[in-house]
Amino acid sequence: MEHFIQLWSLAVILASAFLIGWGAEAAQTFLPRALALSLLAWLQTLPEFAVEATIAWNQQRDLMIANLTGSLRLLVGLGWPMVFFVHFVSERLRSKRYAWELKLPDEDSLSVLFVFLGAIYFVAVLVKKSLTSLDSGFLILLYLLYLYFSMRLPISEVEEEDDLPWVPRQVARWSAVPRGLGVFSLFAVGGVGLYFSSHPFITTLEKWAVGWGISAFVFVQWVAPFLSEFPEKLTAFNWARQKNKAPMAVINMVSSNINQWTMLAAMIPLVFSLSLGHWEPVKLDAMHREELALTLLQSLVGGVILLDLRFHFIEASLLLGLWALQFFIPALRFPVSMAYALWLTLLILKIFYEYFLRHRVPRALVSLNQMRTK
Repeated sequence: MEHFIQLWSLAVILASAFLIGWGAEAAQTFLPRALALSLLAWLQTLPEFAVEATIAWNQQRDLMIANLTGSLRLLVGLGWPMVFFVHFVSERLRSKRYAWELKLPDEDSLSVLFVFLGAIYFVAVLVKKSLTSLDSGFLILLYLLYLYFSMRLPISEVEEEDDLPWVPRQVARWSAVPRGLGVFSLFAVGGVGLYFSSHPFITTLEKWAVGWGISAFVFVQWVAPFLSEFPEKLTAFNWARQKNKAPMAVINMVSSNINQWTMLAAMIPLVFSLSLGHWEPVKLDAMHREELALTLLQSLVGGVILLDLRFHFIEASLLLGLWALQFFIPALRFPVSMAYALWLTLLILKIFYEYFLRHRVPRALVSLNQMRTK
């Protein structure tokens, strides 16, 4: 019976991932890309929100931060590099050349900026050693600002309709009202499919994990986030192998980072307090702060890398290598944190060097200023 549950739920997850991916591709024909990918990220992270809400409601304090940090580190340390390498291999097979660098369009500058804003706020959370309902209010406001500015972006030039997959190509050719309903239907059906299939899928594999001797902490920090992020990874990898869609795959992952640094983190103290019946902060002990600091440093490094709207082979390799080190050898988490800190320092020094001596600012900041003045 459990094998059947896993099979039907996996099939529904796969189908739902394609549906919402098609919805996002069609939505870009009449919505700003950042907004379309934000909607996509919401649907893709529904399973992750469900897992985190359950943990917070059950007041499992040691596991709340584990799930948040694990999901964020998987996105940057595994998701971003894997998108790059799928693109790297696909481009080699398609054009017989090596794509050593992945370039992002100017319109992605806003998403890159908000990765910083969400992560930087957690410096204050680390200092005060707690996550409170006031933090939730600020993080929710930050995400609403992201949506507001996303809606004000110009609609990007998307690929030719004939290059779209069959389903979004048909939807994009409809008139305004049917097209909007078509996109909504793709998102809605895909979202409902994810909602009903993710829980039995994760529950089944959780039972298997317990049988294999995997601890609850390891399952919550790594296995559950990997499974709950499976739909977005599937969509992103599908885009990464297609011509000209790798930048969209990267920003799909970045949108999920923004979503989790803001709305997912904001949900934790709210659900936790609701289950208690009174407002109470989520206090962070030494282990929580160590996990959060490592995650924060990794996200800041990733954000600085993308400030020039470029993602290089070496950067993808280092992100993947450092993630693998702390994953396979947990005792190296502190040295890996120091490596991220050193890398971040060097990246910041490079930015100051280029600004003061070459009068050059990162491309994302230039693009944002140009979009603001238009």
